[in-house]
Amino acid sequence: MHAIGYRIPLPIEEPQSLVDIELPQPAAEGRDLLVAVKAVSVNPIDTKVRRSVAPEADQWKVLGWDAAGVVVETGPQAGLFRPGDEVYYAGALARPGTNAEFHRVDERIVGRKPATLGWAEAAALPLTAITAWEALFDRLDVANRIVAGAAPAVLIVGGAGGVGSIAIQLACRLTHLAVIATASRPESRQWALDLGAHHVVDHGLPLADQVAALGLGAPAFVFCTTHTQVHAPEIARLIAPQGCFALIDSPVLDFNLFKQKSVSIHWELMFTRSMFETADMGEQGALLNRVAQLVDAGQVRTTLSETLGSIDAANLKRAHERIEGGHTRGKLVLEGF
Repeated sequence: MHAIGYRIPLPIEEPQSLVDIELPQPAAEGRDLLVAVKAVSVNPIDTKVRRSVAPEADQWKVLGWDAAGVVVETGPQAGLFRPGDEVYYAGALARPGTNAEFHRVDERIVGRKPATLGWAEAAALPLTAITAWEALFDRLDVANRIVAGAAPAVLIVGGAGGVGSIAIQLACRLTHLAVIATASRPESRQWALDLGAHHVVDHGLPLADQVAALGLGAPAFVFCTTHTQVHAPEIARLIAPQGCFALIDSPVLDFNLFKQKSVSIHWELMFTRSMFETADMGEQGALLNRVAQLVDAGQVRTTLSETLGSIDAANLKRAHERIEGGHTRGKLVLEGF
């Protein structure tokens, strides 16, 4: 089968950073599905792994954690899907990635593709939808938790990014919170407003004064999707006492910033359930099915911003370059081999 991979972690400008290769087609085992991949999207984690993680000796490293495709084979213990089913999912960190014609994935982290979306539109959703859902509803518990004296509001830092774009929509559709997003460019600001954000502030300027000027009060919740190390002092200023703060990156922080207000801090890594095969691993498939229902009901829209062409090394390199440049909006997708 055709795939895209690398053997040495390299800057994206290097010719061998990503190359077209041929690999044996895998077979479905256990609770796995074998999926014929129709479209993939590219995430910041793809670029981070490519720069830093070497494959085993004489092996190829295949990236990719978002896919939409068709089930072609099921393992002997799989029972949730059948050949011919259209699915979408975000894969597992410890397995070969989705930048291949055929991909093996545990059925418990797979959802049924939204019927109203094409392959590219569906492939834009899984990783960011899982991350946003888990951060908001599993870690912060925004639908149930009440912070005494705080404004019923959530600040989403990085509102125009892939995760932020989904988080805005989920918070607007599934909670009664005021949703404050951050964006620094006019087109990003409009993107966040179009997704449903009630307010947009500029993360290129001090955040605390801008949030205070909205007149809502101190937000109960903050979800930071990017550059937490930069924004942490302002988040500590603006969040309500006993508020809840979630993040997804790996900053070097002085967490004493949050001690005086007794802020609870929550990390979100969407690979945790699959990495440790937790007892609730199937919650990822369930939430993807719920997101698909919201999409098909017209309540959530895909965050696809651009399709860069077919799934090959040249187009993946373009996507990596764009993401590393730091100015993407929504999701970049590749479709077809």
